[in-house]
Amino acid sequence: MSMRAINLHLVSDSTGETLNSIARATLARFEDHHVVHHRWSLVRSRLQLDRVLEGVQHEPGPVLFTLVDRSLRHALEEVCERLGVPCLSVLDQVMDMLQGQIGAAAKEKRAAQHVMDADYFRRIDAMHYVLSHDDGQGTAGIAEADVCLVGVSRSSKTPTCFYLANRGIKAANVPIVPQAPLPPELEAPPCPVVGLTIEAPALIEIRRHRLRLIGADGVRQSTTDYIDPESVKAEILAARRLCTARGWPVIDVTRRSIEETAATVLQLMDAWHARRGQGSAAAGA
Repeated sequence: MSMRAINLHLVSDSTGETLNSIARATLARFEDHHVVHHRWSLVRSRLQLDRVLEGVQHEPGPVLFTLVDRSLRHALEEVCERLGVPCLSVLDQVMDMLQGQIGAAAKEKRAAQHVMDADYFRRIDAMHYVLSHDDGQGTAGIAEADVCLVGVSRSSKTPTCFYLANRGIKAANVPIVPQAPLPPELEAPPCPVVGLTIEAPALIEIRRHRLRLIGADGVRQSTTDYIDPESVKAEILAARRLCTARGWPVIDVTRRSIEETAATVLQLMDAWHARRGQGSAAAGA
């Protein structure tokens, strides 16, 4: 089947993150269509909207929008109706349902989720924490961590930590290196510890790519333990056995996205805190 190309206009008076997420989640189900994204963010004046309208007229296609200003919404919907292109406010149905349940009207406030409040500064603080405690740095700071990720080199610990930081989670990460001891702070960790593992072929390919990027001319890629199949398999097995011996849950990231891995980490964190809560309650009984 030939791929059908369509234009998709995403119009937001904020950063457009909500629309991008919705578009990405829904379009993932369409394999035989090519979609050209037209992203229009921070649309807050009629002059800015006019540029959007010109774009929609020049390259017609469905429009998804999140606009709070009623006059801008009306103008956009009017032009789309005239052009015969679908136009949808993606949050209206959710807002209507919640207003009915809460019993109060939502405030007409653009970018309400992007404010410099306590949550914002917690995310910034978490980002600084990840930068300072990446790849085994500042292990004494594990006492301040919300979670610690462990695993062999190149098992996606760092990107997962940064993703968690954007959720306000202070995530440390410590590499499991053959013949190297773990830091003493992990003997009795004050936070949940989660292991990340990956299948050997995938890890070898990632490491080969890493060597090419850093220009490892002096490394014989066919013989170095870093990418030797048998050495890598043994390294992965030893790391899994270590996690099992310590009672640390392990996530196989081979076929998981960073988002999926982070979601599982959050679930394991909740389970860890639930067990701690139950233990405290039992001790106090």
